[in-house]
Amino acid sequence: MKKSVLLASAAIMMCYFTSCGGGKKTEEAPAAAETTTEAATPEYKLMTDLPTVDITTFPKDKEGRYVIFDGKTFNGWRGYDRADVPGAWTIEDGAIKINGSGAGEAGASNGGDLIFAHKLGNFELEFEWKVGKGSNSGVFIMIQEVEGQPSYISAPEYQVLDNENHPDAKLGKDGNRKSSSLYDMIPAKPQNAKPFGEWNKGKIMCYKGTVVHYLNSDEPVVEYHLWTPQWKEMLDNSKFSKDKWPLAYELLLNCGGANKEGFIGFQDHGDDVWFRNITVKVLD
Repeated sequence: MKKSVLLASAAIMMCYFTSCGGGKKTEEAPAAAETTTEAATPEYKLMTDLPTVDITTFPKDKEGRYVIFDGKTFNGWRGYDRADVPGAWTIEDGAIKINGSGAGEAGASNGGDLIFAHKLGNFELEFEWKVGKGSNSGVFIMIQEVEGQPSYISAPEYQVLDNENHPDAKLGKDGNRKSSSLYDMIPAKPQNAKPFGEWNKGKIMCYKGTVVHYLNSDEPVVEYHLWTPQWKEMLDNSKFSKDKWPLAYELLLNCGGANKEGFIGFQDHGDDVWFRNITVKVLD
């Protein structure tokens, strides 16, 4: 992450004194305009020349949803910031699996996050997921591929976690790092994730900046609104605040970039996690 350049500021006050009779008269000149200290916008490079796919070439199910994972191949998928699929991702029993490396987040030499290579703006994403014991992952939306930076630097995260056995469940605030929460910002309520080894059904709806999370129910567990004062306030109070991580703050504040769209993706956090039955409904 590049360092922000801070502009120096100074205020100068000058006083002029003149004598009149036996006394002294003091006259103050107008104060010079003050400048404020402001962090420069961090520099970054978007990766815009990596392969993409056309979602309309994918089959639809009976409900008119695009089936973006066929259960057999990685057609339409690739690694974040790369043109191929990292070797740590495999297909097992009709599910995409990230094989735990034990090396932490994207720590394996053959690891890294996985994305579906078509940008989405207004959509409903449905998927099923399960975790191994003590496992951690996430589902990202609005990903912008930033050279040399992790995917979550630009993307809100639907948390995927073994709540009972991973320490992250006890961190953050009010459970905002538990499953299906907006990671480190809004806790999922009710918290109804199933234990490790069992399949969960997740859904993320994104429409004109309103984002809603679902887990194992038709009732929403999280709702938030991108590009609003509420969104800025949440960022200001999170690990992505301007003073803690200026580049992440800049990207997340303007989530989705100029076109308000981005990739969806799955996180490699170094643990065993599975995803299947992945479909997208494009919303007009």
